[in-house]
Amino acid sequence: MTYKEARVYLDEVSKYGSVLGLDTVRELLGELGNPQDGLKFIHIAGTNGKGSVLAFTSTILSEAGYKTGRYISPTVISYLERIQIDGTWISERKFAGYVKEIQKAVARMEAKGMAHPTVFEIETAIAFLHFRKEMCDFVVLEAGLGGSLDATNVVENTEFAVFTTISRDHMGFLGETLEKIAENKSGIIKPGCMVVSAAQEPEVEAVLRRRAESLGCPIVFAVPEETAVQKESYKGMTFTYPRWGKTPVSIQMAGRYQILNGAVVFELAKLLKIPQRAVIDGFQKARWVGRFTCICEKPLFLIDGAHNRDAARRLKESVQQYFQGKQVIFIMGVFRDKEYEEIARQMASLAESIYTVELPDRERTLKAEDLKEVCSRYCTGSVIASASIKDAVTAALREACRKENSVVLAFGSLSYLGEVIREVKEIEDTSKTIKSGDER
Repeated sequence: MTYKEARVYLDEVSKYGSVLGLDTVRELLGELGNPQDGLKFIHIAGTNGKGSVLAFTSTILSEAGYKTGRYISPTVISYLERIQIDGTWISERKFAGYVKEIQKAVARMEAKGMAHPTVFEIETAIAFLHFRKEMCDFVVLEAGLGGSLDATNVVENTEFAVFTTISRDHMGFLGETLEKIAENKSGIIKPGCMVVSAAQEPEVEAVLRRRAESLGCPIVFAVPEETAVQKESYKGMTFTYPRWGKTPVSIQMAGRYQILNGAVVFELAKLLKIPQRAVIDGFQKARWVGRFTCICEKPLFLIDGAHNRDAARRLKESVQQYFQGKQVIFIMGVFRDKEYEEIARQMASLAESIYTVELPDRERTLKAEDLKEVCSRYCTGSVIASASIKDAVTAALREACRKENSVVLAFGSLSYLGEVIREVKEIEDTSKTIKSGDER
């Protein structure tokens, strides 16, 4: 099987949709010899910050000499980046080989009358097969949706259950209250593990403490207010966390919310007894594309995957912190099942102009015209429904080049930011080619 054939197979499997529950993934992994049973996991759940905490944690572990697998979802740059070892993506050849093995396992399941696994369940199985074959010391595992019934929660060898900030998102699946959402996510806590959490709302903290205590698991909460920021910009920051030590660390991921994520990782590093040098180097080397990431300097162009109310609030704080007095041009695209009205309410008033776009997932996307109508309620500048992501990027860059002191920010769903990156790069490359020709 080739990589292209493997992707075609998974595209066909996508018709089975997304199904919460562990029965089918357990059956699939059983057919594959339960590769997850030979691995040690750091399992991360939460609403915002999972990817950043995963990036910091896995890079620190790699710097400490541990062979570290990381499993993330969704991806921004490439499909293959969802499965990595020490920062290296799984190869197309190995991916195709695992899919061929899984295809045979699925056929056996169907012959027994069992349900067909979903794409996410198959991707999770591929990750476990890869990490076991490569004999990873740790796997840093990001929950896909919620916790209790997410396919990743099939694992039993959880060394640490880690929680980023928990807020309202996916209410149709996880519950309408913070308590219910927290109860769902708390399902990743397993007997014998240690629990590390970001600072939480009181009702969320109570849920996590109750679950941890019921299973006899020690729990630690980060204290981000003890963090002292020494310097910061849209390119990153330097700060200290006295509960870990006096030595400052520098990170290349910007946004004040990274202090919340950093505090969680400091607490985890303490419990893991990671050497100071590995922690400092791991923080500095960690990257997470799609979280207040600068992709172009002239004009300044950033991307951010803020797709719920809490992430929008954090993004607003960052825009006000770093770009006070600048003319900010937005590109915005969201799924229609998100709180887009609330996101627009928080963000749109900051914009000089907004270009709304539709996402690659045509079934879930909010129409550009509908998003334009919502944004127009809060933005005093122009709001334009773009025909394509390419059109939006081109128009926003042209506007930024015409106006001094401008910044372009594309945000919303992570699912379209990869295309934004590609379009910006293509425009940059074309501009360089034209300039080079003019100089000759």
